[in-house]
Amino acid sequence: MSATPAFSPLRWFATALYTAAWPALMFVLAGDWRWLEGWIFAVWFLTLCTTLTVWLYRNDPALLAERYRRPGSGGQRTWDRLWVYAIGLTWLAWVVLMPLDSRRFRWTPPFSPWLQASGVVLLLASFFLFFRAFKDNTFLSPLVRLQAERKHRVVTTGAYAVVRHPMYLGACLMFVGAPLLLGSGIGLGLGALTMLLLALRIVGEERLLEHELEGYADYKKAVRFRLIPGLW
Repeated sequence: MSATPAFSPLRWFATALYTAAWPALMFVLAGDWRWLEGWIFAVWFLTLCTTLTVWLYRNDPALLAERYRRPGSGGQRTWDRLWVYAIGLTWLAWVVLMPLDSRRFRWTPPFSPWLQASGVVLLLASFFLFFRAFKDNTFLSPLVRLQAERKHRVVTTGAYAVVRHPMYLGACLMFVGAPLLLGSGIGLGLGALTMLLLALRIVGEERLLEHELEGYADYKKAVRFRLIPGLW
């Protein structure tokens, strides 16, 4: 698949608008455009999304097209479609409630500078894991499905030689790092809920791959940990 059909000028514009809308929404809800921690997170988020999109456009347009696949298509399992919507709702609640909590209403007492700095470190690690996951795995679909039309195979190199789901690990670090940076206890709670949903999705995804993707059972034996090295 070529890059041109995957990303027309209209698609570029829509993607940029959609990406920028999330941090813009956070600032509107915070009611303070001088919110330093909000700007740090916004720069991180926009840089991550832009880097991944441009890299995929130039190096893996087939995966870029796959990332825009609609829920329910391509043989996605019904249970996973519901799970995608559930994770989307927790993401929306996370984005909405963090600025209300940490800036507008200040429901959570201020975090120490050390906790906020640790949040930045986790976000940097998250950025690295997101990028490596996309770079290493051309089959990194947003849907749980077998990509037979793309000759789906097991990826065992790079970050996938350490844990079986490095992108999910990157997401988990984001769901902890951002609330620490922004100073939101509610964000930490919603992040924990989202991580639980991701963990349960991993179990369902691996059950499908083990039964339908040749070599995945052997990969599970070679790489023991799903998400956290030494733990799970």
